[in-house]
Amino acid sequence: MIKPDYEFAKRSLVKLLLEVDIVLIYLNTTWLLLLKWNLLIEVFCMPVDFAITKEQEELKAVVREFSEKYIAPRVVEFEEKQMIPPEIIREMARLGLFGVVIPDKYDGLGLDPITAGLVLEEIVRGDPECSLAVTFLVHTSWGYIACKYGSEEFREDVIRKAARGDLWIGIATTEPGAGSDLTGISTIARREGNEYVINGEKAYISGVREAREKGTWFKEGGGHVTLTYTDKSKGHRGMTFFFIPLTHPKITTRLEKEIGRKGWSFGSFTLNDVRIPETYRIGDEGRGFYIAMEGFDHARAYIALTCAVAAKRAIEIAIDYIKQRRAFGQPIAKFQGVQFQLATNWSRLEAAHALAYKALWALKMEQEGKIGRFEVTKIVASAKLFAVETAKMALDDAMRWMGAFGYTEENPVALAWKAVKSYDWAEGSSDIMRLIVARELLGREYIK
Repeated sequence: MIKPDYEFAKRSLVKLLLEVDIVLIYLNTTWLLLLKWNLLIEVFCMPVDFAITKEQEELKAVVREFSEKYIAPRVVEFEEKQMIPPEIIREMARLGLFGVVIPDKYDGLGLDPITAGLVLEEIVRGDPECSLAVTFLVHTSWGYIACKYGSEEFREDVIRKAARGDLWIGIATTEPGAGSDLTGISTIARREGNEYVINGEKAYISGVREAREKGTWFKEGGGHVTLTYTDKSKGHRGMTFFFIPLTHPKITTRLEKEIGRKGWSFGSFTLNDVRIPETYRIGDEGRGFYIAMEGFDHARAYIALTCAVAAKRAIEIAIDYIKQRRAFGQPIAKFQGVQFQLATNWSRLEAAHALAYKALWALKMEQEGKIGRFEVTKIVASAKLFAVETAKMALDDAMRWMGAFGYTEENPVALAWKAVKSYDWAEGSSDIMRLIVARELLGREYIK
């Protein structure tokens, strides 16, 4: 697992943050000071044992070998062909990677979020472009939530297939008129006997093509856990979660052109009187909003790790470049300005990496009943906010070191930059993360 140099990271980060305080005080932005020092406390008050078990190390080794053999050599191809080769997905299924957190009762591995993070880390190191990371983290996060709150019949029908890698599970909450404000959705589910009839549209959704097509990537295609209203008069308390198979004949899909992460599709789908069985409801009626919030915490923790690891891998690639590229008679790496940027960025990424694992630890502690829901939400939001902001800065500097080559599509640093940028808003924007952290620190009465 990661072995961060804490003392070096602490000295560098504390010095930097103290200098930033002077500016923030001058600007009278007290709330930013509060947020910033909360991030610092979250990083340095780490009740996490970084030692991993023999079983975890063995699993990491298996995934590392898979990543080096199947993923790393084809990353640029993901972008160029705008698809992940199906044989890579089938190999992931063979290794059991689509069932990491699903209980063994349903053919999964039954492992905890930290172990899932170790798997994700090896995938991202092979693919800093992050298409495969999206495939894994979305399925892992929302597959876990669907399993936790789905009925026993649903688990036997859907979750077992998901664990075997025969079916992919995505998330669909965003709509053309609703993103951060989920209460703005317009999708409606109407109950008729033991079925629900659903109408609406979901937009900017990952995995639309892969879930729609049976037999190409997944034997059974896939579907998305989807937020709807079952009683709009009740606001967010009238929302309900459903699993919607995208292979349904009354669903139409449309693909969009995403800037990065092009290996995994991105698009929209429209539901026209889509009938699904009651067993495809995830949780009770009226609990959809709360289940979605819990699911977002899982996804955000994995995203924090993805951003930190993708940026660190990209920096390693950039280090090799600046050692060889010469300017004004010497390697770029000998210029102190580049060295200082490298040291600062690496220190920040080490902290982001550690905080991401704390977020995964928090999820594990919640599963064991040792930590509350809102504390988890605060830690996870801090981790995602810090990782995204830190990774973007580090990658921006690394691209500048590489000059014009840094701005080409075959450069893995640029591919990582495009991927990380998407997490400014995906699964919760950075400003929403700031609101969450501030709310949990100050109290809800201080947040409008």
